[in-house]
Parts: sequence; C-alpha cells; structure tokens
Amino acid sequence: MERSRDNLVRRRGGAIRLLAAVVVSVGAYPHFTLGQETATFFKQNCYSCHTIGGGRLVGPDLKDVTQRKDRDWLARFMLNPQAMIDRGDPYAKQILEEARGVVMSQIAGLTRDRANLLLDLIEAESALEKSQFEGVKFSDRPFTDEDVALGHQLFTGRVALTNGGPSCISCHTVRGLSLLGGGRLALDLTKVSERIGGRKPLSAWLVSPATTTMQPVFRDHPLEAEEILPLVAYFEGAAKQVGDDDSVAPLTFFLMGLGGMVLVLGLFDVLWKNRFRAVRRPLVAGGEMRTSA
Repeated sequence: MERSRDNLVRRRGGAIRLLAAVVVSVGAYPHFTLGQETATFFKQNCYSCHTIGGGRLVGPDLKDVTQRKDRDWLARFMLNPQAMIDRGDPYAKQILEEARGVVMSQIAGLTRDRANLLLDLIEAESALEKSQFEGVKFSDRPFTDEDVALGHQLFTGRVALTNGGPSCISCHTVRGLSLLGGGRLALDLTKVSERIGGRKPLSAWLVSPATTTMQPVFRDHPLEAEEILPLVAYFEGAAKQVGDDDSVAPLTFFLMGLGGMVLVLGLFDVLWKNRFRAVRRPLVAGGEMRTSA
C-alpha cells in the first residue's frame, strides 16, 4: 500500500516537473523568436553601415554605444536622424561630419519598441568577446586590371550577377560609360568610393544595401563576395579617371532623340503627301472632264 502511494507521488512529481519545463520553454520561446527577429532586422538594415566591435564603416562602430549616449537619445536619433541634425543637435552633427556628410536614412518599419530591442541587442553583443556583427572580412589584396574589367562588365550587365539581381546600370551611371551613359533613377556612382570612405565601407555596404529601393531587391538576390570586390575596384578606378563633367551623355541622348523625331516626321510627310496626291488626282481629273463636256 505504502509502495503504491510512493509510486503515485513520484509519478505526480515527475508530471509536475515536466509541466514546469514546458511552461518555461513556452515562456522563453517568444523571447528567443524576438531576439532572432531583432538580429535579422539589424543585419538587413544596420549591418551595411555599422559594426559592433569591428571598427567604423560609413557610420560609427556601435560597440558600447549606450555607454557613450543615453538610450532615449539613441532611440530618437534612430527613428529620425535628419530631424535631430536639423534641430542642430551637437552629437548628431558630429556623427554627420564623421560620416563625410552621409545622412543615416530612416529605417522602414522601425518603431520605438523595435529601436529599444535593437539597443538591447547592441548591449548584449557589446558584452561579448566577439560579436556576430563584427563585420564581413574581405581580401585586402591590391586590385588588378582584371578586377576593374570584371567590375565594369558586372556594372553594365554584360556579366550577369550570380543570384539574379539587376545590374547597376539599370539605375546608376558612371562617367565614361558610353555616349548614352547609364540610368538616372539613382545617384551617379563615379565618386561613390570617396563619398562612402573607401574600400572597406563600400564593400560592407554592398553586402546588404539599405536604401528603400535596393533593400527589397538585394535581400533575396544578394551580391557575392566575388562580385563585390570587382565592383569596388571598378568604382575606385572610375573615381581616378580624368574629367569632372559627364554632361555629354544627356546631350547626346537629346540630340539623338531630336534626330529621330525629325526622321519620323519626314517619313510621315512622305507617306501623307502620296496619300493626298492619290485622292487629289481623281478629283482633278473628274473636274477637267466635266469642264470639257
């Protein structure tokens, strides 16, 4: 009898411990998922300009950033960097100067709660000996002429990107491309290497472009490291080219368009002239016959 009671107690104790473990797991799961989502959000929106412990890129290294500035200020800056700069905030202006005038863009989908979660992530990663966001490592070997040539082919689309992304020329141009130049939807990239700060920041930015136009495209079609290095080599080479004016490209496009319009109008003139004659001749002939009669 006592043995049966002991067995029952043990079974109940085991069931209670199992239930407690399940409750703890279920309670921890949302936090785990939230942490993963925040890390993914950081990688997609912040990683192209910031590291955590890997040094400056376009923006500052975020390691221990919450020790340099209070969380409330950081959250407000993350939500609207331009507004903080426009208000004349001294620290915001310092960040802008150190970033060579590149203004941090507003992040789509960023809320105050998510900003706080990002700050939690940065604090946790800062405490680690090596953060997962220390930065992507690229080869620092000197660029060759072959690198520049391949970068030109990738930019213009003569060599397709491995993961199916659109070629750069679809939206951008670089001086000296051709008579017609490249796309005018986005910035001229001739001086992009100088503007962003050199090889390392530009390479990191191309890993995960964070602009509202490029991010949705290259999230699913990222550039490979073997494509990033030649593109950076091409941009560095373009920046060294002689000449500061690429106005010949739009002028050439205008003149070709004007010439095409003149050609089309001339063709229509020929076609309609013959049509009018085909109508006029029978009418004139008929009038002459009636006059003779």
